Amino acid sequence: MPSPEFLDAIHRLVAKIEASLPTMDEPVKMYVAGGTAVHYYTSYRVSEDVDATFSKRLLLPNEVEIAWKAEDGKPRLLYLDKQYNDTFALMHEHYAVDSIPCAELNTGKRKIVVHFLSPVDLVVSKLSRYESVDQEDIRALAASRLVDASSVRTRAEEALGGYVGNQTRIRNSINLACKLIDEVQHGKGSKKKPR
Repeated sequence: MPSPEFLDAIHRLVAKIEASLPTMDEPVKMYVAGGTAVHYYTSYRVSEDVDATFSKRLLLPNEVEIAWKAEDGKPRLLYLDKQYNDTFALMHEHYAVDSIPCAELNTGKRKIVVHFLSPVDLVVSKLSRYESVDQEDIRALAASRLVDASSVRTRAEEALGGYVGNQTRIRNSINLACKLIDEVQHGKGSKKKPR
């Protein structure tokens, strides 16, 4: 479960975006990925940026950021990463349909309805880059039993159909991620836990 302080910071960030939007017949869907989604599911690591895509094109304010205090009382900054783009990540074509609406953030009449990528799509989205932070995020999702290697492999291989370019590296990332998930869940090899 995410910290109440972090949820409140996301709520205020979304409210700031909503304040810049006109009245609409239907709300815009906001699909949150990255470290923010990992924290939502696992309470592991707090991200400073929110990686998100939207169901409609939006003219966003110049700076979308919120100052907040974490559980430990330390001041932090949370900002919308306006450079985030899902085009370069491995993404399943149904990631938006299979995303999970956030009950805590979607109360009342909203202009923006927040969805988090499903845990398996969150792992898939981290396979293109697959750097140490992505590996630790995958480890946290695996340790929380939110994903398993078989589901990740199936979803990632389905997503490869829409991926253009040399797939050797990404296929290697899929294999490494599935091995990592198995190690975390079945005690094989390294038992390193997320920090």
